[in-house]
Amino acid sequence: MTEFELKFQVDPRHRAAVEAAVARGRSRQERLQARYYDTADGALAAYRIVLRIRKEGRRWVQTAKAAGDNALHRLEHNVDIPTARAGEMPLPRLERHAGTPVGERIAQALDAASVAPAEALLVPLYGTDIRRTTRELRTGDALVELAFDRGEVRAGERTHPVCELEIELKSGSPESVLELARRWRVRYPLWLDTVSKAERGERLARDAVYGEAVHAEAPALGKKATGPQVFRTVIGTCLAQILPNASEVAAGSPDPEHVHQLRIGIRRLRTALREMADFAPAIDPAWEPALVNAFRALGRQRDREHLETTVQPQIEAAGGPPVNWLRPAEAEPAAADVVRDLPFQLVLISLIAATLPDAPEAAETAAGDPAARARKPLRARLNKLHRQVVRDGRHFETLAPEAQHRVRKRLKRLRYLGEFVAPMFDEDVAGRYLKALKPAQDALGTHNDAAVAMDAYREAAAQDGNAWFAVGWLSARQPQSALECRAALDRLAKARRFWKPS
Repeated sequence: MTEFELKFQVDPRHRAAVEAAVARGRSRQERLQARYYDTADGALAAYRIVLRIRKEGRRWVQTAKAAGDNALHRLEHNVDIPTARAGEMPLPRLERHAGTPVGERIAQALDAASVAPAEALLVPLYGTDIRRTTRELRTGDALVELAFDRGEVRAGERTHPVCELEIELKSGSPESVLELARRWRVRYPLWLDTVSKAERGERLARDAVYGEAVHAEAPALGKKATGPQVFRTVIGTCLAQILPNASEVAAGSPDPEHVHQLRIGIRRLRTALREMADFAPAIDPAWEPALVNAFRALGRQRDREHLETTVQPQIEAAGGPPVNWLRPAEAEPAAADVVRDLPFQLVLISLIAATLPDAPEAAETAAGDPAARARKPLRARLNKLHRQVVRDGRHFETLAPEAQHRVRKRLKRLRYLGEFVAPMFDEDVAGRYLKALKPAQDALGTHNDAAVAMDAYREAAAQDGNAWFAVGWLSARQPQSALECRAALDRLAKARRFWKPS
């Protein structure tokens, strides 16, 4: 069984309204008490497998879940467990899942840990106590279950409150689930969350609140991928970075790396939408403004932090004075509010829909060589970006700051597009090209950060004359920095382009 489900966190101030909306019509309430298990050395968790025993009303159910194709798909297998006496809590047994896809994952996990299934000693780690309100409804061509959960996750003496809405597909198409999710998000202040109750419990068990920042990974593309397959896979890869980091930021994570990786994910996504538009003519133009607004709002916070924690210490180490920073007349939104905002959340839901297969694709793949047709426009895009970057790189130091920044943006798009499609070409040659590109990106990134800092210090100088020292210090370094950028771009010009036929 494969589970497709969207989970939203609910603002506690609107809990009663959301719970009442779920409780309309033929709904039901039940108490769910669960305990989660793993081997003492965490063999199941290492393979992203969750094992629990849960009391659902009067019955006991053992469930095993494993990661699916993405953060919204999971493999799941449930087994009812009879008990001899009322109130007796059964013990977990891994063999209950034998012969299922989840059971195969469990066997792999135990084999990797050199543990025989019969010898696996399972220990309780954490538990949940949830009051759930559910209602099934028809929407479009789908049967969907709405579930409002409130309660807590507990590990030892530590607890975490639960207040969330789950929208799960029971039968029919995922598109109908996503359309229903859009309507609920417009109606109520909800935000997507990819952190499961099991992950909450695991964090509590190790006394952690937030997870690690998620970095970009290469898409799983083959050399025979068609255009629509390329687009869906790349968008899915971008979401695999965006959704977990957005979940942490929306939850209030103070870790700047979550914001940084979220911004990288958004930039990669915007590159995919721009450079792969040939493969997805139904891209909604409204997506770009919402992505840009979120990217810039998060970027302003990153720029301030970079000034205060990196640039200003360098200024003071060079003998410069401290600076009193101007604060905006209106308080800027917190990073959590940026992510929870309605337009950004609606774009995320629409992008999830964009990763779903298109029905007409089978007819397209039957004619000619669709993989060759997919590579042709990608070669053209890569070639154009490469030529533009190399052309401007030859006289980079003479370009105006706006033009230099444009070179950097093109270089980023070249890198991301190259990373996306490298598996469709010779990956060794692609790897060498991308390696040659990195020094140029680093040099242009440093140069741009200094330009942004100079603008900030000029603005601060209107209130604090001490800022002029920083303006002068940074300005004096920019000519040499520009020459270093040109040298790095000159080296990139000599790199073998992996998309060119041998």
